[in-house]
Amino acid sequence: QVQLVESGGGLVQAGGSLRLSCTPSRKVPAIDTMAWYRQAPGNQRELVATIRTYGYTFVVDSLKGRFTISRDIAKNTVYLQMTNLKPEDTAVYYCNARTVGGNDWGQGTQVTVSS
Repeated sequence: QVQLVESGGGLVQAGGSLRLSCTPSRKVPAIDTMAWYRQAPGNQRELVATIRTYGYTFVVDSLKGRFTISRDIAKNTVYLQMTNLKPEDTAVYYCNARTVGGNDWGQGTQVTVSS
């Protein structure tokens, strides 16, 4: 099991930026896939972005150009950089770690974008 600690959420005005951080209890390169998901009230949890153990990244098409996933191996942290935020980006953002042994979630961090 991988414990995940997220931080960086908050309240921001539309057009602003936030950077979310996720630090796992295991070395990032040892985790098959790390990902960010989000869940808005009344909606299902949806994938935002992934980063694989060898560094390959993926961002869902609708968020490309605004959201970027990256990692700092020295800090053992995965980031989600969000720019030009919109009110529809308001959600709880969850960090996820997928390994051969399981699929683990962080506690979530609230992002609220005001218009």
